[in-house]
Amino acid sequence: MAAALAIAREHGGVAHRRQLHMAGIDRHTVRSFVRAGRWRSLGRHTVEILAAERSPAARAWWAVWESGSGACLDGVSSMIAHGVTGFHPECITVSVPRASTAYRLDGVRLRRPRLVVPALRPGIPRTALEDATIKAAQWAASDRQAALLLCLPLQQRLLSPDRLWQSWTEVSRSSRRSVIGVVLHDMCHGAQSLGELDFARWCRRYRLPEPARQTLRHGPRGRIYLDVDWPAHRLVVEIDGVHHGQGINPVWDALRANEVTLGDNRVLRLPVLGLRLMPQEFMAQVARALGATPVRMTVMPNAARGARSA
Repeated sequence: MAAALAIAREHGGVAHRRQLHMAGIDRHTVRSFVRAGRWRSLGRHTVEILAAERSPAARAWWAVWESGSGACLDGVSSMIAHGVTGFHPECITVSVPRASTAYRLDGVRLRRPRLVVPALRPGIPRTALEDATIKAAQWAASDRQAALLLCLPLQQRLLSPDRLWQSWTEVSRSSRRSVIGVVLHDMCHGAQSLGELDFARWCRRYRLPEPARQTLRHGPRGRIYLDVDWPAHRLVVEIDGVHHGQGINPVWDALRANEVTLGDNRVLRLPVLGLRLMPQEFMAQVARALGATPVRMTVMPNAARGARSA
Protein backbone atom coordinates (compact mmCIF):
# COMPACT_ATOMS: atom_id res chain seq x y z
CA MET A 1 0.00 0.00 0.00
CA ALA A 2 2.50 2.58 -1.18
CA ALA A 3 -0.21 5.21 -1.67
CA ALA A 4 -1.41 4.89 1.94
CA LEU A 5 2.15 5.11 3.26
CA ALA A 6 2.81 8.24 1.23
CA ILE A 7 -0.33 9.91 2.60
CA ALA A 8 0.50 8.91 6.16
CA ARG A 9 4.05 10.25 5.97
CA GLU A 10 2.68 13.66 4.98
CA HIS A 11 0.47 13.72 8.07
CA GLY A 12 2.70 12.37 10.81
CA GLY A 13 1.57 8.76 10.40
CA VAL A 14 -2.18 9.15 9.91
CA ALA A 15 -4.52 9.49 6.93
CA HIS A 16 -8.06 10.69 6.33
CA ARG A 17 -10.46 8.07 4.98
CA ARG A 18 -11.37 10.43 2.15
CA GLN A 19 -7.71 10.72 1.14
CA LEU A 20 -7.40 6.94 1.07
CA HIS A 21 -10.54 6.66 -1.05
CA MET A 22 -9.17 9.22 -3.53
CA ALA A 23 -5.99 7.14 -3.72
CA GLY A 24 -8.02 4.10 -4.78
CA ILE A 25 -8.24 2.43 -1.37
CA ASP A 26 -11.91 1.68 -0.68
CA ARG A 27 -13.55 1.38 2.73
CA HIS A 28 -13.60 -2.41 2.56
CA THR A 29 -9.81 -2.52 2.20
CA VAL A 30 -9.44 -0.06 5.07
CA ARG A 31 -11.71 -2.20 7.24
CA SER A 32 -9.70 -5.32 6.41
CA PHE A 33 -6.39 -3.69 7.36
CA VAL A 34 -7.89 -2.40 10.61
CA ARG A 35 -9.30 -5.81 11.54
CA ALA A 36 -5.96 -7.40 10.77
CA GLY A 37 -4.29 -5.00 13.20
CA ARG A 38 -2.05 -3.45 10.55
CA TRP A 39 -3.87 -0.13 10.77
CA ARG A 40 -5.88 1.45 13.58
CA SER A 41 -9.07 3.46 13.42
CA LEU A 42 -8.82 6.69 15.45
CA GLY A 43 -12.32 7.98 14.82
CA ARG A 44 -14.85 8.61 12.11
CA HIS A 45 -12.25 9.95 9.66
CA THR A 46 -8.76 9.17 10.92
CA VAL A 47 -6.79 5.99 10.30
CA GLU A 48 -3.38 5.40 11.82
CA ILE A 49 -1.11 3.87 9.20
CA LEU A 50 2.32 4.27 10.77
CA ALA A 51 2.04 3.70 14.52
CA ALA A 52 5.81 3.83 14.94
CA GLU A 53 5.83 7.39 13.58
CA ARG A 54 3.12 8.70 15.88
CA SER A 55 3.91 12.36 16.48
CA PRO A 56 2.44 15.67 17.65
CA ALA A 57 1.69 16.38 13.99
CA ALA A 58 -0.41 13.21 13.75
CA ARG A 59 -2.37 14.19 16.85
CA ALA A 60 -2.96 17.68 15.45
CA TRP A 61 -4.31 16.27 12.17
CA TRP A 62 -6.52 13.87 14.13
CA ALA A 63 -7.88 16.77 16.23
CA VAL A 64 -8.75 18.82 13.13
CA TRP A 65 -10.33 15.94 11.22
CA GLU A 66 -12.38 14.63 14.13
CA SER A 67 -13.58 17.91 15.69
CA GLY A 68 -16.03 18.83 12.97
CA SER A 69 -16.49 20.24 9.48
CA GLY A 70 -14.43 23.37 8.85
CA ALA A 71 -12.27 22.82 11.95
CA CYS A 72 -8.77 24.28 12.15
CA LEU A 73 -6.04 24.78 14.72
CA ASP A 74 -6.34 28.03 16.64
CA GLY A 75 -4.61 29.90 19.45
CA VAL A 76 -1.37 28.35 20.70
CA SER A 77 -1.78 25.24 18.53
CA SER A 78 -1.97 27.37 15.40
CA MET A 79 1.09 29.33 16.53
CA ILE A 80 3.06 26.11 16.89
CA ALA A 81 1.93 24.96 13.43
CA HIS A 82 3.28 28.26 12.07
CA GLY A 83 6.67 27.49 13.62
CA VAL A 84 6.54 29.28 16.99
CA THR A 85 8.65 27.53 19.63
CA GLY A 86 9.20 27.95 23.35
CA PHE A 87 5.72 27.03 24.60
CA HIS A 88 4.27 23.58 25.26
CA PRO A 89 0.47 23.54 25.71
CA GLU A 90 -1.24 20.78 27.62
CA CYS A 91 -3.88 20.30 24.95
CA ILE A 92 -4.67 21.08 21.32
CA THR A 93 -6.86 24.09 20.58
CA VAL A 94 -9.28 23.71 17.67
CA SER A 95 -11.91 26.15 16.43
CA VAL A 96 -15.05 24.90 14.68
CA PRO A 97 -17.56 27.20 12.91
CA ARG A 98 -20.79 27.66 14.83
CA ALA A 99 -22.78 26.42 11.85
CA SER A 100 -20.99 23.05 11.98
CA THR A 101 -21.57 20.15 14.33
CA ALA A 102 -18.65 19.91 16.73
CA TYR A 103 -17.35 16.81 18.49
CA ARG A 104 -15.51 16.96 21.78
CA LEU A 105 -12.31 14.93 22.03
CA ASP A 106 -10.01 14.05 24.90
CA GLY A 107 -7.03 16.42 25.01
CA VAL A 108 -8.63 18.90 22.62
CA ARG A 109 -9.94 22.31 23.69
CA LEU A 110 -12.85 23.19 21.44
CA ARG A 111 -13.60 26.82 20.53
CA ARG A 112 -16.68 28.10 18.72
CA PRO A 113 -15.90 31.63 17.45
CA ARG A 114 -18.30 33.50 15.21
CA LEU A 115 -15.90 33.29 12.29
CA VAL A 116 -13.24 30.69 11.52
CA VAL A 117 -10.89 31.72 8.71
CA PRO A 118 -8.01 29.33 8.03
CA ALA A 119 -4.77 30.80 6.72
CA LEU A 120 -4.25 30.34 3.00
CA ARG A 121 -1.14 28.22 3.38
CA PRO A 122 -0.32 24.57 2.67
CA GLY A 123 -0.30 22.13 5.54
CA ILE A 124 -2.68 21.61 8.39
CA PRO A 125 -5.67 24.00 8.52
CA ARG A 126 -4.84 26.77 10.97
CA THR A 127 -5.74 30.39 11.60
CA ALA A 128 -3.40 33.19 10.51
CA LEU A 129 -0.49 33.67 12.91
CA GLU A 130 -1.44 37.20 13.95
CA ASP A 131 -5.04 36.17 14.71
CA ALA A 132 -3.92 33.02 16.50
CA THR A 133 -1.51 35.02 18.68
CA ILE A 134 -4.18 37.50 19.74
CA LYS A 135 -6.59 34.66 20.56
CA ALA A 136 -3.91 32.75 22.43
CA ALA A 137 -3.29 35.81 24.61
CA GLN A 138 -7.00 36.16 25.31
CA TRP A 139 -7.35 32.48 26.18
CA ALA A 140 -4.15 32.29 28.26
CA ALA A 141 -4.24 30.99 31.83
CA SER A 142 -2.82 34.25 33.24
CA ASP A 143 -1.82 37.75 32.21
CA ARG A 144 1.84 36.79 32.43
CA GLN A 145 1.30 33.85 30.09
CA ALA A 146 -0.60 36.14 27.71
CA ALA A 147 2.36 38.51 27.56
CA LEU A 148 4.73 35.61 26.86
CA LEU A 149 2.58 34.38 23.97
CA LEU A 150 2.47 37.86 22.47
CA CYS A 151 6.25 38.12 22.65
CA LEU A 152 7.20 34.77 21.12
CA PRO A 153 6.32 35.27 17.42
CA LEU A 154 7.87 38.75 17.42
CA GLN A 155 11.07 37.62 19.11
CA GLN A 156 11.37 34.72 16.66
CA ARG A 157 10.86 37.01 13.66
CA LEU A 158 7.80 35.08 12.48
CA LEU A 159 5.46 38.04 12.68
CA SER A 160 5.81 41.77 12.19
CA PRO A 161 4.59 44.16 14.90
CA ASP A 162 2.35 45.92 12.36
CA ARG A 163 0.44 42.73 11.52
CA LEU A 164 -0.05 41.88 15.18
CA TRP A 165 -1.20 45.39 16.05
CA GLN A 166 -3.63 45.44 13.09
CA SER A 167 -5.17 42.17 14.21
CA TRP A 168 -5.63 43.57 17.72
CA THR A 169 -7.41 46.68 16.44
CA GLU A 170 -10.02 44.44 14.84
CA VAL A 171 -10.98 42.89 18.20
CA SER A 172 -14.13 44.58 19.47
CA ARG A 173 -14.39 42.94 22.89
CA SER A 174 -11.88 41.25 25.16
CA SER A 175 -11.86 40.39 28.85
CA ARG A 176 -8.11 41.05 28.81
CA ARG A 177 -8.23 44.29 26.84
CA SER A 178 -6.23 46.43 29.28
CA VAL A 179 -3.40 43.93 29.57
CA ILE A 180 -3.11 43.03 25.89
CA GLY A 181 -3.45 46.65 24.81
CA VAL A 182 -0.68 47.80 27.14
CA VAL A 183 1.71 44.98 26.28
CA LEU A 184 1.11 45.28 22.54
CA HIS A 185 1.64 49.02 22.64
CA ASP A 186 4.98 48.53 24.36
CA MET A 187 6.08 45.80 21.97
CA CYS A 188 4.79 47.23 18.71
CA HIS A 189 5.57 50.87 19.28
CA GLY A 190 8.91 50.56 21.05
CA ALA A 191 7.74 52.31 24.23
CA GLN A 192 9.94 55.28 23.31
CA SER A 193 8.68 57.56 26.07
CA LEU A 194 6.98 55.06 28.34
CA GLY A 195 9.99 53.41 29.96
CA GLU A 196 11.75 56.38 31.51
CA LEU A 197 8.53 58.17 32.46
CA ASP A 198 7.05 55.11 34.16
CA PHE A 199 10.36 54.32 35.83
CA ALA A 200 10.51 57.84 37.26
CA ARG A 201 6.99 57.43 38.67
CA TRP A 202 7.97 54.14 40.27
CA CYS A 203 11.04 55.76 41.82
CA ARG A 204 8.85 58.40 43.40
CA ARG A 205 6.42 55.77 44.67
CA TYR A 206 9.31 53.86 46.23
CA ARG A 207 10.72 57.12 47.62
CA LEU A 208 14.01 56.53 45.85
CA PRO A 209 16.46 59.35 45.06
CA GLU A 210 15.73 61.22 41.85
CA PRO A 211 18.04 59.79 39.16
CA ALA A 212 19.81 61.56 36.35
CA ARG A 213 18.55 60.60 32.89
CA GLN A 214 20.33 60.29 29.57
CA THR A 215 23.71 60.84 31.21
CA LEU A 216 26.55 61.23 28.72
CA ARG A 217 29.66 59.08 29.12
CA HIS A 218 32.59 58.50 26.78
CA GLY A 219 33.78 55.03 25.82
CA PRO A 220 36.27 53.54 23.33
CA ARG A 221 33.61 53.66 20.59
CA GLY A 222 32.44 57.17 21.34
CA ARG A 223 29.56 58.59 23.30
CA ILE A 224 27.46 56.45 25.63
CA TYR A 225 24.07 57.67 26.80
CA LEU A 226 22.79 56.04 29.98
CA ASP A 227 19.03 55.81 30.50
CA VAL A 228 19.06 56.23 34.28
CA ASP A 229 22.05 57.00 36.48
CA TRP A 230 22.78 57.49 40.17
CA PRO A 231 26.42 58.72 40.05
CA ALA A 232 26.76 58.89 43.83
CA HIS A 233 25.78 55.22 44.10
CA ARG A 234 27.64 54.15 40.95
CA LEU A 235 24.40 52.56 39.75
CA VAL A 236 23.05 52.59 36.19
CA VAL A 237 19.69 51.24 35.07
CA GLU A 238 19.18 50.47 31.39
CA ILE A 239 15.52 50.36 30.36
CA ASP A 240 15.20 48.01 27.40
CA GLY A 241 12.37 48.41 24.92
CA VAL A 242 11.50 45.76 22.34
CA HIS A 243 13.99 47.19 19.84
CA HIS A 244 16.85 46.24 22.17
CA GLY A 245 16.28 42.60 21.24
CA GLN A 246 16.25 43.15 17.49
CA GLY A 247 19.06 42.63 15.02
CA ILE A 248 22.53 43.42 16.34
CA ASN A 249 21.21 45.65 19.14
CA PRO A 250 21.90 43.06 21.89
CA VAL A 251 25.57 43.08 20.88
CA TRP A 252 25.90 46.86 21.16
CA ASP A 253 23.91 46.85 24.42
CA ALA A 254 26.26 44.23 25.87
CA LEU A 255 29.36 46.21 24.84
CA ARG A 256 27.94 49.36 26.36
CA ALA A 257 26.91 47.67 29.62
CA ASN A 258 30.30 45.97 29.91
CA GLU A 259 32.09 49.28 29.37
CA VAL A 260 30.04 50.94 32.10
CA THR A 261 30.66 48.01 34.44
CA LEU A 262 34.40 48.14 33.79
CA GLY A 263 34.24 51.79 34.79
CA ASP A 264 33.36 50.63 38.32
CA ASN A 265 29.59 51.02 37.96
CA ARG A 266 26.84 48.48 38.46
CA VAL A 267 24.33 48.01 35.66
CA LEU A 268 20.80 46.71 36.14
CA ARG A 269 18.73 45.79 33.07
CA LEU A 270 15.00 46.50 33.19
CA PRO A 271 12.87 45.39 30.21
CA VAL A 272 9.89 47.63 29.55
CA LEU A 273 7.73 44.51 29.56
CA GLY A 274 9.13 43.63 33.00
CA LEU A 275 8.17 47.09 34.24
CA ARG A 276 4.66 46.34 33.05
CA LEU A 277 4.29 42.83 34.41
CA MET A 278 6.59 42.66 37.47
CA PRO A 279 7.25 46.27 38.55
CA GLN A 280 7.53 45.58 42.27
CA GLU A 281 10.11 42.83 41.80
CA PHE A 282 12.34 44.98 39.58
CA MET A 283 11.96 48.09 41.72
CA ALA A 284 12.87 46.07 44.82
CA GLN A 285 16.16 45.20 43.10
CA VAL A 286 16.82 48.86 42.34
CA ALA A 287 16.06 49.79 45.94
CA ARG A 288 18.49 47.13 47.20
CA ALA A 289 21.20 48.41 44.89
CA LEU A 290 20.69 51.91 46.29
CA GLY A 291 20.74 50.65 49.85
CA ALA A 292 17.17 51.78 50.36
CA THR A 293 14.40 49.94 52.16
CA PRO A 294 11.75 48.80 49.67
CA VAL A 295 8.34 50.33 50.40
CA ARG A 296 5.45 47.91 49.99
CA MET A 297 3.04 49.47 47.54
CA THR A 298 -0.61 49.91 48.41
CA VAL A 299 -1.50 51.64 45.16
CA MET A 300 -0.10 50.70 41.78
CA PRO A 301 -0.34 52.60 38.52
CA ASN A 302 -3.35 51.51 36.48
CA ALA A 303 -1.30 50.10 33.62
CA ALA A 304 0.88 47.99 35.88
CA ARG A 305 -2.04 46.84 38.03
CA GLY A 306 -3.85 45.64 34.95
CA ALA A 307 -0.85 43.64 33.87
CA ARG A 308 -0.57 41.56 37.01
CA SER A 309 -1.54 37.93 36.79
CA ALA A 310 -5.14 37.17 37.42
